[in-house]
Amino acid sequence: MSPVAVICGGGRLPVEVIAAAVESGRRVVAIAIKGEADERIAAYNPSYLGWGQIGKLASLLEREGCRDVVMIGSVTRRPELRQIVGDLGTMRRLPKIIASLAGGDDSILTKIIRFFEDEGFRIIGAHEVAPGLLARPGTIVGKDASAEVALDLNLAIEAVVALGRLDIGQAAVSVAGRVIAVEGAEGTDAMLDRCRTVRERGRVKGKGGVLVKCAKPGQDMRVDLPTIGPDTIRAAANAGLSGIGIEAGRVLIAERTQTEALARELSISLWGVEPLDGAQEPDEAAK
Repeated sequence: MSPVAVICGGGRLPVEVIAAAVESGRRVVAIAIKGEADERIAAYNPSYLGWGQIGKLASLLEREGCRDVVMIGSVTRRPELRQIVGDLGTMRRLPKIIASLAGGDDSILTKIIRFFEDEGFRIIGAHEVAPGLLARPGTIVGKDASAEVALDLNLAIEAVVALGRLDIGQAAVSVAGRVIAVEGAEGTDAMLDRCRTVRERGRVKGKGGVLVKCAKPGQDMRVDLPTIGPDTIRAAANAGLSGIGIEAGRVLIAERTQTEALARELSISLWGVEPLDGAQEPDEAAK
């Protein structure tokens, strides 16, 4: 089995992806992004590279015989041009790199994928290495969704699909038949904190409510799949919600054992949901 390179941003997910690959018997070449990667990556003897070492990265992958590359983990900020100008290999690729920094998140990710492909590598999804991270359909934790909850789930799904078509966000909250929040650049946890504040001020009528996270229409499954984890469960509970719907087969669950245990402890039901008919368009980005 050929080795796989895992380019690691922040958070726990890169560690889980590497562990799954190792368990399957595949050799992993771990690359940790300086200033972003979780310290737990150190257990896998990674190479630490900055934004100005893209030339070194390409050489490393070639030397290690890696054709397949996984990009996983959070990046807190888009790199500036002065951070990117570095080694000679980076300078040679600079026009392509600059082009990759223009546009929205989807545009950037698509250009980064093309950049790696032009260098002779193949970007694969984290779920191809660690399929156990994907949400399964049906009730995962807690009670089955009632008719009222199903209404909120469908309303939130509609909102997320609309957001995704505009490349804005991947999450929404619905309470008592009304969408009260949608995700923007601040991220899911900050959106949920906003819900908590609004609820504390008495601006939201009705108890409970649901968070929904779905992939965007046309989502490229190789990069930036929506994710939930323990922090999501805590934030949903603090916002007074009673459940979370995540798109089956297209949302990752980080730290699954801890996430599901915490959901039970905080009485948060967790469902793997299917999108509304026709809500998800074919994944053109991967073609």
